[in-house]
Amino acid sequence: MKFSKKMLAGALAMMLGVSLVAGCGGQKETPKEAPKAQAELSGTVTASGSTALLPFLKPAQEEFQKKNAKVTVNIAGGGSFTGQNQVAAGSVNIGNSDVPLQDSLKDKGLVETKLVGIPFVFIVNTDVAVDNLTQQQYVDIFTGKVTNWKDVGGKDQKITIIHRAKSSGSRGAIAEIVLKGAAFTDNAVIQDSNGAVRAAIGSTPGAIGYVDAAYADQSVKTLAYNGVKYSIDDVVSGKYPVFTYGRMYTKGEPTGAVKSFIEYATSKEFQDAYAEKNGFVPINKMKQ
Repeated sequence: MKFSKKMLAGALAMMLGVSLVAGCGGQKETPKEAPKAQAELSGTVTASGSTALLPFLKPAQEEFQKKNAKVTVNIAGGGSFTGQNQVAAGSVNIGNSDVPLQDSLKDKGLVETKLVGIPFVFIVNTDVAVDNLTQQQYVDIFTGKVTNWKDVGGKDQKITIIHRAKSSGSRGAIAEIVLKGAAFTDNAVIQDSNGAVRAAIGSTPGAIGYVDAAYADQSVKTLAYNGVKYSIDDVVSGKYPVFTYGRMYTKGEPTGAVKSFIEYATSKEFQDAYAEKNGFVPINKMKQ
């Protein structure tokens, strides 16, 4: 086909016109929306449960509130089973626990987040002339089979057991890890928190009990377990077996300020700064 000069000139003009239109923005790009500013967190986060976890969660509460001025975090004790029951009932946003979820609550839609490793230690009054007990000796004492320290290598002195109520996760953990299903004797003094157990043992000659490792101090003597003295390294390596996990339960997946608080408490930033110095094991170090 032969093209006339007029036809060629017209074609060139059309091509040039299309190019100019495109160059002037004929095919405009849709402008990208500016990123929306993240809404500032606000509201109240309520939690209850494990007293063993309080030395770890109190700093989390304080630091989180500093970072989020419009959020209030309220944390109470009451025991692990209380925390589980209250979050299941909707009374609190978070149920803190150092025992797994009760069978009776497994159909309540609770979601578990592992928070930290919780070691427990056995403590005695400083006048007790024993530094180590075997697992079987602990079982014999806490089931009431042995009632005098002379029967486990100590002096002739009555053993007074001071420990936690049945609602306590610490008691549940010791029952599972150490007693292996054997029943605690009823001949014992019951206290409602780790701090109260420590104080009572410190002022009662011949007394023994157990607390979260964070609560052990110079007012009491810490015993070894099967010849192994508690240390974070020995918990991580598995040499010291008396530990459990701190858990945070929510009713369904957490959202908003509740989610942010849990994320902060489990963050490497917070755990590195506060876990070990408060007697806990960072969750990233635990063999899950």
